Amino acid sequence: MQDRGNPGIPQPIGVSYRPVKRGLLFATLLLSLGALAFVGHAASDIMRGGRLVVTPDAPPPAVDHDMFTEAVQQMGGLVLEPGNRIEVLLDGDGTFPRLWADLRAAQRSIAFQVYFCRPGAVADTLVAILEERARAGVAVHFLADGFGCNSFVEHYGDRLRAAGARVAVFRPVGWLTLHKAQHRSHARVVVVDGRIGYTGGFGIADVWHGGRGSEPEWRETNVRVTGPAARQLAGVFAAAWAEAVGELVFLGGDPGDADAAERDGAEAGFEARSAGVLYGRPALGSTAAERILVTSIAGARRTLYITNSYFVPGPELRRALEDAVRRGVDVRVLTAGRRSDLPSVRYAGRAMYEDLLEAGVRIYEYEPRMVHAKTFVVDGVWTAIGTLNFDNRSLRLNEEVAILAHDPLLGAAMDSIFMADLRDAHEIRLDEFRRRPWSGRLRERVVRLVWPLL
Repeated sequence: MQDRGNPGIPQPIGVSYRPVKRGLLFATLLLSLGALAFVGHAASDIMRGGRLVVTPDAPPPAVDHDMFTEAVQQMGGLVLEPGNRIEVLLDGDGTFPRLWADLRAAQRSIAFQVYFCRPGAVADTLVAILEERARAGVAVHFLADGFGCNSFVEHYGDRLRAAGARVAVFRPVGWLTLHKAQHRSHARVVVVDGRIGYTGGFGIADVWHGGRGSEPEWRETNVRVTGPAARQLAGVFAAAWAEAVGELVFLGGDPGDADAAERDGAEAGFEARSAGVLYGRPALGSTAAERILVTSIAGARRTLYITNSYFVPGPELRRALEDAVRRGVDVRVLTAGRRSDLPSVRYAGRAMYEDLLEAGVRIYEYEPRMVHAKTFVVDGVWTAIGTLNFDNRSLRLNEEVAILAHDPLLGAAMDSIFMADLRDAHEIRLDEFRRRPWSGRLRERVVRLVWPLL
């Protein structure tokens, strides 16, 4: 018996080379696409400007200097103002009850933008609240990312629309929108009556909810804000809604809202000296998120504590962290350990550990559960809480949002939270890390080759 496509090659009876050939062809195609994507990304990176360093001629001031917030505003094109009350919310148990209460009390409008959502107990509660408020005449706008929330919209979308809520999908994933597929809205934005805002790493899924037995809730840090920063979050939502729907939505309130917001937050949180919203978006050249991170690291003089679930810093951030250590800054990073929900990203990050450890950066992996928080605090006075990861996707490809605040009381609280989390983390020691198994080294090197695409 001979293969019809290769008549000169004898084969054993009952054996066909076609599956093998198809498998090799498929593998070759995947490798070719991967190589093209990598080369294309590298070329794009070169064209957009991949180098970002702090000039020695005019470095940013230290974070405790009066001019630091001016430097941040210049670098990021954002506005930092007084009059914001900021409340730090830990995990789902510390976030959802507060959020549900604010949503139930909404009188005029609810704007809800989310990246990740799945049907379940958390989603059921949210949808029931939004349905009730929409039927009561509250203008409800729900915007779901097309990559992270597709099943949610399929499951609950008709219910919400039937109640009178507006539901839209941000950048749906399909054949005609493949050119947008890598640019996601990773932002989480909730604005109630134009005066109460929420952001952070939370999603609408039961992994953020307690009481799951053998599957612990994710370790998360979120933030509730009233004041000018809440209105800036409304602007973030309005921009995304305009792209998704082609409509302008105004989320302002009446003149009594300022007093109501002050009463809402008077019993909790910190009256920040100044605060504002970083809205990170893709750009030609460096992004605002990159410039803010490098400026914040360059402004550190004593301590820099980073909690980040997906820690895969590029060359500019690694250089900035190493420079901070050389200035005498205590630089510590808390990231996901073995419970990471994305092992490939963890391996990509671990591929960079050795250089950072050699420079003196202290790295910890959180052990009890998945840590999903995205925060940093510099010198106990400059804080960021939001959706921004230390990886290529967050800094260059995604839409991201974070509350930035300059306040010593808030900073001290964030320092305490960081140190408490370290008690449940394993510190990676350089000598120990160098003795890791060869199989782990291989995974790290392979994943590092494609980490810009993750």
